[in-house]
Amino acid sequence: MAGWVLSECGIKPLPQIFPKPRTSFFSNSIKNHTHLQKVQFLHANKKILNPKFSPGSIPRLSRDKIWVLNVSAPSRIASLDEYEKGEKMETIDGVNGIGEEEEGEFDCGAPPPFKLADIRAAIPKHCWVKDPWRSMSYVVRDVAIVFGLAAGAAYLNNWFIWPLYWAAQGTMFWAFFVLGHDCGHGSFSNNQKLNSVVGHILHSSILVPYHGWRISHRTHHQNHGHVENDESWHPLPEKIYKNLDKVTQTLRFTVPFPMLAYPFYLWNRSPGKTGSHFDPNSDLFIPNERKDVITSTICWTAMAALLAGLSFVLGPVKLLQLYGVPYWGFVMWLDFVTYLHHHGHEDKLPWYRGKEWSYLRGGLTTLDRDYGWINNIHHDIGTHVIHHLFPQIPHYHLVEATEAAKPVLGEYYREPKKSSPLPFHLIGDLVKSLEQDHYVSDTGDVVYYQTDPNLSSSNKSK
Repeated sequence: MAGWVLSECGIKPLPQIFPKPRTSFFSNSIKNHTHLQKVQFLHANKKILNPKFSPGSIPRLSRDKIWVLNVSAPSRIASLDEYEKGEKMETIDGVNGIGEEEEGEFDCGAPPPFKLADIRAAIPKHCWVKDPWRSMSYVVRDVAIVFGLAAGAAYLNNWFIWPLYWAAQGTMFWAFFVLGHDCGHGSFSNNQKLNSVVGHILHSSILVPYHGWRISHRTHHQNHGHVENDESWHPLPEKIYKNLDKVTQTLRFTVPFPMLAYPFYLWNRSPGKTGSHFDPNSDLFIPNERKDVITSTICWTAMAALLAGLSFVLGPVKLLQLYGVPYWGFVMWLDFVTYLHHHGHEDKLPWYRGKEWSYLRGGLTTLDRDYGWINNIHHDIGTHVIHHLFPQIPHYHLVEATEAAKPVLGEYYREPKKSSPLPFHLIGDLVKSLEQDHYVSDTGDVVYYQTDPNLSSSNKSK
């Protein structure tokens, strides 16, 4: 089957797209300054004073451009030479450029003293190579496990087995989602048709509208770390937060309710945003994307109809056992993982607006997580920092790419806590974050989460 799909799709490389870098330079008057500000380059944990080193940032990508893959951008990062011509110098200053960082004190909200191209250059070339046969092998593996688990649970059919089945099958549905997620990024293969076919099969089977989600997820990557423009688990500005009714505030920040949010997000998005992933006329999409959204909505509807039919054949209780409970297990995995990739670090992490935001700075606010035995099952999605900066890298190269990039990232990379076989330690990080990370200021270009003491105390009393 895999060979047929590949041959039908005719795998061939797509033309390269080169984003145009911003160009700016220091005024010549800088040479006349009595004290030249020092820029520190963190590389292999060594500090090198290099006044000529010019950190830059990737240009913000506009939504009205048509990308060949029509997936998460940038679909290609420009070469070192392209970025080094006329890059904008960003010095290590305090928040909003006020105050100077003290010697030896790291400020995670300061502009990094390296460029996106420096990280890219550190990653081995073979990490960028997409192998569609290898990608398809993971699909075949996961499909076989899903059907095997369902057949085994239905055959044994006892209440000792069902909870084990629900936990395992919910995790495998989540693995389906991650492979479909790779299709949406174009990291599954270089063939758009293959990505679309596999992505629709995997995502429709777990009631996710492939194109609708793919497009909104692209927006998330293009604007990661931006208070207003980010799409996924972005912070609420104080004004929006305080306009929420108490029930909504409680549901949003009290476990387990945030871990059940994904289906509702697909229909209504987050507070402060409008639109639906199923509606081709939603604010999420531009006119030339509407046909794709309709296609995915039809596939989603077909899957919902199939499940309705199976409820008559198998009975509603059996369908709930085989599909319904694992589906909600998948939802909890998705919300759990995606939330903790952007929240829950022991240090407060910055969010940006305006001129302080850049693609690089936003990407550096993401977090890697260790999930123990689950790492391989859900295709190393915990290697999230490099994935966010370079979403075109296949998941099976992310661990190696991350190790190669660490010396460049220096203190901007936060080593994840080592997990036991099952990542129970992350539950504490989740609960703590939901108790503390409630909203950010309505003003300021570099902001940090603040705590609503009334909500925090009411949650603790429960």
